[in-house]
Amino acid sequence: MQSKISLKLSLSIIGGIIIIFSLIVILFIQNNNAQQNLIAIIPPVAYTVHVVPPQEFSSSTLPVRLLIPKIKVDAAVEYLGLTSSGAMDVPKGPSDVAWFDLGPRPGEIGDAVIAGHYGWKDNIPASFDNLSKLKIGDEIYVEDYSGATTTFIVKEIGNFDKNADSANVFDSSDGKAHLNLVTCEGIWNAAEKSYSDRLVVFTDEEI
Repeated sequence: MQSKISLKLSLSIIGGIIIIFSLIVILFIQNNNAQQNLIAIIPPVAYTVHVVPPQEFSSSTLPVRLLIPKIKVDAAVEYLGLTSSGAMDVPKGPSDVAWFDLGPRPGEIGDAVIAGHYGWKDNIPASFDNLSKLKIGDEIYVEDYSGATTTFIVKEIGNFDKNADSANVFDSSDGKAHLNLVTCEGIWNAAEKSYSDRLVVFTDEEI
């Protein structure tokens, strides 16, 4: 009799463990899906994120410097992804720029995106203060760890409301390599600590 009770008790314990484990797996899957949806709907710098699937690349092709001779930019490149709220992160200081490392590297097929600051406090110069002075046809250079330089040509300059859709900033489908530069512009909102607009410089890789 005691043996039968022990067997039933053991089976009950095992059954309980299986149920708990199944619930944990279900909750994990639901949470993971929720995070993916969050990334898709919350905009970085007020734009929608289109995340590129993870790929394996040589570290030598990672970007290290952005050079824009027309406006005297020679900036180190940081690697940044998303903030805890699902927004595209920004450089830590005024002089550097930040490559969105969930997307293509500059020179790869798709839209590589680099952000920089504008209008830093106390009139301290920021990397993209003069980004609006670029014209169609101006050249932009990205240097990687190997010392190789990729050249991009400005094709379009757009000014958008900070809440505008960004499908064309992060997600092209023409099979070409692009580099898009993003910064703030417009009127400063002290309460939100943000500018009203976003300036985007769209470029094509020089062939």
